[in-house]
Amino acid sequence: MSKDKDISPPELIKDRGALHPINHMKDSIMDLLISFGFEIVNGPEIETEKFNFDMLNIKKSHPARQMHDTFYVEKKSHVLRTHTSPVQIRGMLEKKPPLAFISGGKVYRKDDDATHLPMFHQVEGILVDENVSFAQLKDLIFKIIFSLFGKNVEVRFRPSYFPFTEPSAEVDILSKEGRWLEILGCGLVNPIVLENCNINSSKYSGLAFGLGIERIAMLKHGVKDIRDFYKSNLDFLKQFKWK
Repeated sequence: MSKDKDISPPELIKDRGALHPINHMKDSIMDLLISFGFEIVNGPEIETEKFNFDMLNIKKSHPARQMHDTFYVEKKSHVLRTHTSPVQIRGMLEKKPPLAFISGGKVYRKDDDATHLPMFHQVEGILVDENVSFAQLKDLIFKIIFSLFGKNVEVRFRPSYFPFTEPSAEVDILSKEGRWLEILGCGLVNPIVLENCNINSSKYSGLAFGLGIERIAMLKHGVKDIRDFYKSNLDFLKQFKWK
C-alpha cells in the first residue's frame, strides 16, 4: 500500500438535522396543553365509520361522509380518519368524568391547495366536567393563542356549525399580510355525543377544540403556501433550527 494514500476517516458532518417544523409545532402545543392539565390519548389512523362519524353525531347525509371528501378503505367499512375526535370518543368510553384529553396526529381529507392538504396534523382536546361553560372555553382558547403568538395578536371568533359541538365557533388569527387565517374550531360538546359515550348530559357538560398544526406553523414562520412544508426542499427546511 502506498505510504502517501490517505486512509484517515472522513470528517464528521457538523450540520446536523433538526425536527421537522410540523412535528416541532405539534410537540410544543401538546406540551403546552399538558401543562394545562390535559392527558394524552392515542388511537388508530384507520377508523370505523362508527367512531369517525356515528358516535360524533355526523349523520349519513352529511357531506363529510361522501366519497369526494373522505378517503374510504376496505370496501367503505373503514376510513382514514378525518379528525382526531374518534380518539376522544374512545377515551370517554374508557374513563368517567371529570376528564381532560388531548390527541394529536395525522388526519386525512380530500383537499389540496395553498392552505389545505390531503394529509395534515391536528391536536384536539376535550374537557368534561360539571358546569363547563362557553366562557371557560374562550378563556382556554385565548390562553393557548397568547402562549403561541403573544398577547398582541389579533383574534376573532366566528359562529360556526359542527355536529359534535353546540354552540360552535371557528377562530381566526390576522396574519402579517393582513389576511385572516382559521387555526381552530371549537365549541361545547353536543349532549348527544356525551350520551353516546354513556355520560349523563344532564349532569356533565364539556368543551372541545381542534387546532390545525400546519396553519399555526404558517402563521408562526411566515409561510404562505402550506405545501412548502412537504416538498423536501432543504433550503426551506434548513431555516428551522431548534434549541
